[in-house]
Amino acid sequence: MNLLPGGYRDAGGVLHREFELAPLTGREEELLAHRSAAPTAALVTDVLSRCVARLGAISPVTQDVTRHLLVADRLYLLLRLRQATFGDVVRAALTCPWAECGEQMSVDFSIADVPVDEQPDRAPQYAMTLSGGTEVAFRLPTGADQELLSERLAANEAEALTALLSRCVLRIGDRPPDPDRVAALPAAARLEIEERMRELAPKVEQTLAARCAECGRTFVAPFDVHRFFFGELRTDATVLYQEVHYLAYHYHWSEGEIMAMTRDKRHTYIDVLADTIEVLNSGA
Repeated sequence: MNLLPGGYRDAGGVLHREFELAPLTGREEELLAHRSAAPTAALVTDVLSRCVARLGAISPVTQDVTRHLLVADRLYLLLRLRQATFGDVVRAALTCPWAECGEQMSVDFSIADVPVDEQPDRAPQYAMTLSGGTEVAFRLPTGADQELLSERLAANEAEALTALLSRCVLRIGDRPPDPDRVAALPAAARLEIEERMRELAPKVEQTLAARCAECGRTFVAPFDVHRFFFGELRTDATVLYQEVHYLAYHYHWSEGEIMAMTRDKRHTYIDVLADTIEVLNSGA
């Protein structure tokens, strides 16, 4: 059974965790090719709405649902989507960070081994008492927050974090908050809230332990799930359409039939066809 580390809570308060995925096809590659400049959070929402076939009792899974998934749930689904499309083993290109070494290396790792931290308390909102005695209620960040704040984060990280707190803090004392009141919280109080959010949120590990074969030292490398996922899957539109034309020309399949294939299956047919043509040409 496939379960999200967090889960989606619908308007009726029902928590949905079990999910089914459909592998990426040429249609998703086409989407990525034509939306290369789009913010990553918006692309995640779009791709997941196309490839999450079911979430608990919810089917179809709309963009509104995938947009409001917890951040870690979206990362986890991207990892599992890569696993369903290309398999479990991943090869990452790394550089030894030690200045006197700098050796280039390839590291293989398993998606199944990426640590995922589930939190047993899956409430729609949480309450805490700050050191100063004020009670605060908050929810955990979602993809909707990422979409709204992605451009602001690139321009001004501090401003984006304040905006995130303004969206996630639901109550300060006995009053609903407003952006000015959240911004006016002491730095120590904001840090307390942020730390409590991190403690309560499910997590997908985004670092990778490696050992340099040249100098023998171990190090920890960042593993950006978004960059890894979209970098590996992004295809130039021209190349994609050339592959579709190649298969359609020789097999007389429709564009819809070819674009519905996964990349792995499409490339398998291309390789078989290329080998066959080479044999025929050699015999001629």
